[in-house]
Amino acid sequence: MDRKHYEEMVSNLNRLADAGEIQGKIIYLFGHCNATEELANLLLERGLPVRAILDNNSAKYGSAYLEIPVVPPERILEESAEDTAVCVAARAYAAMKGQLEKLGYLGNVWKLVDYNSFAEYSLSEDTFRQKYARMKRGLAVKEMLEEKYPGCYKVLCPFSALGDVFLAMSYLPYFLEQRNVKTCVVGVVGTACAQTAALFCPEGSYVESFSQKDMDELLQACLYTGQDDFFIAHQDRPYVIDLHRALYIKCIPLEQIYRVGIFGLPADTVPVKPKAERLRIFPDLQKISRGRAVIFSPYAKSVTMLSETFWTGIVQDFKRKGYQCLTNVIGEEKPLAGTMGISPAIAELQSAAEWAGTFVGLRSGLCDVLRYAKCRKTAFYPDYHYCDTKWKAIDMYALEGWENFVVKEER
Repeated sequence: MDRKHYEEMVSNLNRLADAGEIQGKIIYLFGHCNATEELANLLLERGLPVRAILDNNSAKYGSAYLEIPVVPPERILEESAEDTAVCVAARAYAAMKGQLEKLGYLGNVWKLVDYNSFAEYSLSEDTFRQKYARMKRGLAVKEMLEEKYPGCYKVLCPFSALGDVFLAMSYLPYFLEQRNVKTCVVGVVGTACAQTAALFCPEGSYVESFSQKDMDELLQACLYTGQDDFFIAHQDRPYVIDLHRALYIKCIPLEQIYRVGIFGLPADTVPVKPKAERLRIFPDLQKISRGRAVIFSPYAKSVTMLSETFWTGIVQDFKRKGYQCLTNVIGEEKPLAGTMGISPAIAELQSAAEWAGTFVGLRSGLCDVLRYAKCRKTAFYPDYHYCDTKWKAIDMYALEGWENFVVKEER
């Protein structure tokens, strides 16, 4: 969960607490994911117990997080609506709220994070006014883009997700060639995603970074005005298609979804690698013991975290073998205990990993950035399901040439 959304969650939780909306209530959460775990942590820190996590995925029933069981949504009907409150930090708030209402639940369902401002289904005049104002703001962003990059085709990566941007860029050149597109501008969210896209960007094309708010509004403007000079490079392509629903029937690895489902390429298309000339040398290589160091990457925005105890054990194991232990950190992230923090730029990560000789990380988009690094690479996968499907994370994200391990912890 990124910092912006975390701060929004904290702020909204404070607002609910100040208004007396959750004290003394039987609290349920909806949707077991990293954001829900972060919310559970906040509530427990404040002495507010959580009765259960509601979830539609039956494969999760019987599991728990911090002794909070994962249960079917119908379970909440066993409580009095007046005595309960449902808090949602997951993305699908509107669908979750609607589902509970259809079940007959009459209590409050609170949205703690607004990930996707598309998701508003009211037909009220106020909603129409808000959406029209958003679309107008999006048109202003679109006009700015067109003035800055006249005649360029627009490819939009709608979310701040390194792995998704990496995969999109791995197949974008074939897509552009099929459409005889000579120049394009790739729109992404945030600096790290812009740096990732820049590793691939074709000659004569550009990368433009947006805030999530501006990206959402730009997407809405493009969709509402029916523009044919843009393409949303994502499997959900907000409110246009719903490609991920195929996963309810068959396990399709995420890379195959991008290659075939999004870009319409043959299944055996070979991904494009980052341009060698775009990669840079990490300037602090001299601080790393060449071939006898390990770089840990324990953090991710959208993946359930592994415990501090787990990482402590891994660090101690490498130290016993004589390795120098480092942690890749960004912003306010803290190095793992007993390790030194380093902060290579996206373009510098491969040189740092290859110099160290070993990379060990939580499976996240950072692993995609390092998928071609020539070193020993290990990815750890928390034992969780992809969205609300029956497939595990390792089924969707396994990396060829890596040591891939599922970590089952008492949560």
